[in-house]
Amino acid sequence: MVNVELRNVTKRFKKVVAVNRISFKVNSGEFFVLLGPSGCGKTTTLRIIAGLEDPDEGEVLIDNVVVNDVPPNKRDVAMVFQNYALYPHMTVYKNLAFPLENMGFSKMEIDRRVKEVAKMLYIDHLLDRKPNQLSGGEQQRVALGRALVRRPKVFLMDEPLSNLDAKLRVYMRAELKRLQKELKITTIYVTHDQAEAMTMADRIAVMNKGRIMQIGKPHELYLKPANLFVAGFIGSPPTNFFDATFISKEGTYVLDAGNFKLTLEKSLGEILEKEIGSGEVVVGIRPEHIDVVKEADLNTIEGEVYVVEPLGPETVIDVKIGDYIFKVLTKGMVHYNIGERILLKFQMDKLHIFKKTGEAII
Repeated sequence: MVNVELRNVTKRFKKVVAVNRISFKVNSGEFFVLLGPSGCGKTTTLRIIAGLEDPDEGEVLIDNVVVNDVPPNKRDVAMVFQNYALYPHMTVYKNLAFPLENMGFSKMEIDRRVKEVAKMLYIDHLLDRKPNQLSGGEQQRVALGRALVRRPKVFLMDEPLSNLDAKLRVYMRAELKRLQKELKITTIYVTHDQAEAMTMADRIAVMNKGRIMQIGKPHELYLKPANLFVAGFIGSPPTNFFDATFISKEGTYVLDAGNFKLTLEKSLGEILEKEIGSGEVVVGIRPEHIDVVKEADLNTIEGEVYVVEPLGPETVIDVKIGDYIFKVLTKGMVHYNIGERILLKFQMDKLHIFKKTGEAII
């Protein structure tokens, strides 16, 4: 069981700061995900841990030992790439055996390990085939097996499921998670897919522009985003945002969005008053926290159906209110006509309120 730690790591490519003073610790046996959009620095971070890139500043520790000057082949980590990087002229058996041959294992031990891993990954019937005779999912398993067969201290995975079709990707998420929990190998996994991160991770580090925006368990990031970026990146459909002015007057607290107003409960209003006094804020509400209601009362908002997106067990209704389009997630199949007027009610205890600079207040 091995932990991995980064301390104030920075990496520059000429004038571009790809990784900007990031620090985190991955616990032994943890499935830790680096999540963020393309170009945010997550793959560079993974390559720094692997030793394929040298940090300009900071320290990388594996099992509490600084490894900045340790070459990649001495770090005892295994990396699975997005493109699998299988040897096309070798059979599956030879692909799996190759790293063990390089490490000097006996033929008997190589055979034992290869067959053990092949059985674990359900590819034992494919050992005589070559990569071009395999499906995408089978190739992905072989790439995983080639890393597993070495029994490394740490797994590093760079978007290993992104080349698979949607159905297979969902299936392989569960398989990877099961395998990692079974083997208890410390795993750092890179993805831009927030659904993948939420379903697989023990903890997630959300990255943007080379910085870590927040680290936490999936439900913590979802329920308590630290800033606008995390609130917008986590969740599908994404969070609805709108600008509002917070007004406190004679014990009444109101968010004025121009086309509608929301009256806040006293406890919520007092927190905002203490934090900002009054003024401009950004408000977020997730699609599943907006209800379609029949009758108008306090805090109901009238809007116009813009488009309806049926998803089978759920339906997304896009509702136009002034200059904003709000996504509303409802259970089951519902039917509305484009242009139809409907009433919405926000679940007020589920509001996320941010300063204009992006930091969360509530």
